[in-house]
Amino acid sequence: MSTTPPAAAALSFERLVTTIGNAHARLAAQASRAVNTSLTLRNWLIGLYITEYEQQGSDRAQYGDTLIERLSERLMVAGVSRAEARELRRYRQFYLSYPQIRETLTPELGVALLPQTNFGNNRESPTPGFGVAAGDVLSRLSFSHIVELLQCDDTTKRAFYELECIRGNWSVRELKRQIASLYYERSGLSTDKAKLAALAQEDAERAEPTLTIRDPYVFEFLGLKPQEVMSESHLEDQLLNKLHDFLLELGHGFCFEARQKRILIGDSHNFVDLVFYHRILKCHVLLELKIAAFSHENIGQLNTYVSWYRKNMMTAGDNPPVGILLCTQKDHALVEYALAGIDNGLFVSKYLLELPKKEEMQRFIEQQLAAGVLGETSAGQIPAGKPGPAGGEH
Repeated sequence: MSTTPPAAAALSFERLVTTIGNAHARLAAQASRAVNTSLTLRNWLIGLYITEYEQQGSDRAQYGDTLIERLSERLMVAGVSRAEARELRRYRQFYLSYPQIRETLTPELGVALLPQTNFGNNRESPTPGFGVAAGDVLSRLSFSHIVELLQCDDTTKRAFYELECIRGNWSVRELKRQIASLYYERSGLSTDKAKLAALAQEDAERAEPTLTIRDPYVFEFLGLKPQEVMSESHLEDQLLNKLHDFLLELGHGFCFEARQKRILIGDSHNFVDLVFYHRILKCHVLLELKIAAFSHENIGQLNTYVSWYRKNMMTAGDNPPVGILLCTQKDHALVEYALAGIDNGLFVSKYLLELPKKEEMQRFIEQQLAAGVLGETSAGQIPAGKPGPAGGEH
């Protein structure tokens, strides 16, 4: 009886495409999980170091209540990403809420990452965590998920959302939605918990591992720029490039500051398409481009950005910031200006004089659309609008 294995079936072209696609998806997801695990572990370790220093640091008395702020300043000068004081406090809370993550450190990592006497000798077993295993917290949840979970002060409630989030492979947005909908409280009151759980999972938004690289925590951890990971269409990308040049060439006093400027509003990360400072008006000018028809959500979003700049970025001598919203649809454009409550009549008059006229902006957009923007897209083939502001995850 022959023991020769049967010949492998001939590889068809379609099977070749499928095989490569499967390998790409699996390894991309694996790489994404590895990056997220490293970032989450980094943040936990920062929390551990801070806590240990607060308890046992030889010169901790010199810093007292200013420790976090002074540490943040030094770390940011040293180029450590996401080292704002608010984040450092969050990392400390993360360590205190999940001490069991220490169990996931291999002996080699323990030696490398806990080299100091205070850290290395403090090896007593942490209090067992209530909820999913520490390894699953690291490998199955992004740090953006953990940020949402940390808002649950009750350990039972947090454990409930950990389990449901992992079981349903929820996106961060879905986790936030479920917490806001009081899913935990409704489950506690429900007489048919299994049915409620099935309904909650049925329409849940799933996380896509290959897209977690767009998480603001991750791309800053890797030293990437926002425009390298944001999901802009090619058409929008080209329009923004041309708008930038167009405004600077107008000679109205625009000074370019940033593209895809990240701003943190509450716990939500948002990105302003283009930011200028106008040296004549002495104010910031924010520009948002939507490859879609005008909607009230668009103007609301821009007004939110303008209001945030007014509160957080204005300095002595500045006038209130203003915003320009450009919406496109096929062969026409709509331009809206967001004044965000500016009530200084003199400033508004000067603003209308110095900024490009709406007709000027509209004519520019229509010309670019008619030209296909570098020939890549015809005027009648406008891609769907870009998603709303990135809120820390995708």
